[in-house]
Amino acid sequence: MSSIARTVPRRAVFPFAAIVGQEEMKLALLLNVIDPKIGGVMIMGDRGTGKSTTIRALADLLPEIEVVTDDAFNSDPHDPELMSLAVKEALETGQTLAIAKKQVPMVDLPLGATEDRVCGTIDIEKALSEGVKAFEPGLLAKANRGILYVDEVNLLDDHLVDVLLDSAASGWNTVEREGISIRHPARFVLVGSGNPEEGELRPQLLDRFGMHAEIRTVKQPALRVEIVEQRSQFDQDPQTFLDEHQPQQAELQQKLIAAQELLPSVTMDHELRVQISQVCSELDVDGLRGDIVTNRAARALSALEGRTKVTVNDIRRVITLCLRHRLRKDPLESIDSGYKVEKVFNQVFGLEAADDAVAVPQNGAARPASSRQ
Repeated sequence: MSSIARTVPRRAVFPFAAIVGQEEMKLALLLNVIDPKIGGVMIMGDRGTGKSTTIRALADLLPEIEVVTDDAFNSDPHDPELMSLAVKEALETGQTLAIAKKQVPMVDLPLGATEDRVCGTIDIEKALSEGVKAFEPGLLAKANRGILYVDEVNLLDDHLVDVLLDSAASGWNTVEREGISIRHPARFVLVGSGNPEEGELRPQLLDRFGMHAEIRTVKQPALRVEIVEQRSQFDQDPQTFLDEHQPQQAELQQKLIAAQELLPSVTMDHELRVQISQVCSELDVDGLRGDIVTNRAARALSALEGRTKVTVNDIRRVITLCLRHRLRKDPLESIDSGYKVEKVFNQVFGLEAADDAVAVPQNGAARPASSRQ
């Protein structure tokens, strides 16, 4: 893997390691990078709390990837599951692939995007007249092996959200027009953000996001001053600020690489898996997505911390992120869904007496949040 230092000058991006607070969001994003099969993150919170900055910082943090040169789908030259059909055919015929390295793609999906812009289009006239499948790739092709970010996802057309979630879950995008079908890899980490004041996603769509992070505007004056000063330093001299945080960035990048390599070796006791399912059952969570995502997230967290066995504390730190958005909402109930998950978790895992001691900074009330960086 290449190091974070690069010779090609690029637009300065605020470093991930320098972002203050936002622990829920940062943890959820890191776990999805380690295991993209967790299913993405939905980030809901106040305006101006650094959602976009954090996601761009994450994409900039990730190590460069190997791609097939001039391939529109960022095809992996070594993994058939991440190759376009043209690249597969080239390999099968014995051609040598030219390989290049590039930054992990980070694609912003604009609110007004059409389905053709997202999925890609087929030139029917060219296909009929010349007998070739003339395909113009869309944003899903560009996002393959990267991050697809949808700001204000709760304002996006439900049909488009469905398309994004289907592609994120299957890892493939299929475009069909007039009997002609094109299929290409589209494996990406889907990150949606929004402000709950502007409307919620339908429960059916919300449930399909792997994790749900809530962020709030920071209230502590000292922390607000620290955030403002950091942003001012970055704006005045981005390169010096980046150089100062280079050691932490490099350390975190290596930690992510090690976690991705360790993940297949991480195990979880059968008893812990049963208790996770018991929590989901007692919370009356529909379907099995909650069970699956919690298992995956706990294993990813264990790998992030360099361990090969999941602990109760790993589960405690991720279970609220994985389940809070899957609970059935009672409009007359004022209790926060995160609190309900923690309460049932403590009961099932025998931690009732530790309710006060086991405060969860990542998932509980103490949610420091940075201002928009």
